[in-house]
Amino acid sequence: MGQYDAYLVCENGHGVNDNFYRSPQFNKSFCTICGAKTLHKCQNCNKDIKGDYHTEGVVFISGRQTTVPVICEFCGKDFPWKAKKDLMKASIKSTNKDDAFLLETIMDKFHLIVKQIRQRYDHRETLDVNDEYDVQDLLHSLLKIFYDDIRTEEWNPSYAGASTRSDFLLKNEKIVIEVKKTRKNLQAKQLGEQLIIDIAKYKTHPDCKLLFCFVYDPEGYINNPTGIENDLNEDKKDQMKVKVKIVPKGH
Repeated sequence: MGQYDAYLVCENGHGVNDNFYRSPQFNKSFCTICGAKTLHKCQNCNKDIKGDYHTEGVVFISGRQTTVPVICEFCGKDFPWKAKKDLMKASIKSTNKDDAFLLETIMDKFHLIVKQIRQRYDHRETLDVNDEYDVQDLLHSLLKIFYDDIRTEEWNPSYAGASTRSDFLLKNEKIVIEVKKTRKNLQAKQLGEQLIIDIAKYKTHPDCKLLFCFVYDPEGYINNPTGIENDLNEDKKDQMKVKVKIVPKGH
């Protein structure tokens, strides 16, 4: 007979460690994907969230992580992330979908997807995300799930005598997505400077009501990603909205 370990999950529903007791070295106080706090017990009944199942003497090598539950089986109450997952499903089905919410969900999951596609059967070739072009290619594929008209490399109006290209334009939704990947010579200071310039340029773009800046930082070059996001996010009435998303967030 076997038994279940506890599952460490963040408040946004990202599975952090499905072997909370057996493998404590992988426990985190905050999610490395979105920065939310983690928990391994139901906040209502204080019972462990069910994680990986272990049978004495049996070793599984599939590498698959346990599915994150959305309802506590002991008290029947929703976990904190259930409402967000329900909203995402409803938004996908709705003709008036919440584009900002869908895009943020894709970006929240991006690092998990990068890790997952590396684990192919029999070590088959896959896409490994090494530079900004790889980030663009993978993100483009994920955007295809929800959007039909995705235009790449659209010219933007000139700014201070120079012009630039956006990575993706969702023309019907009037959303521009700018993609960046950090590296040794593109860390917090340089990234902030680039984003400030980009934001100023896009404010004159006729098809940009929302600028979504997606920054992929797998090596953790950005020490305070939440600070940069808060400094650059803009949501003013009758002006272009700006949303900066940096993932994953290390602690």
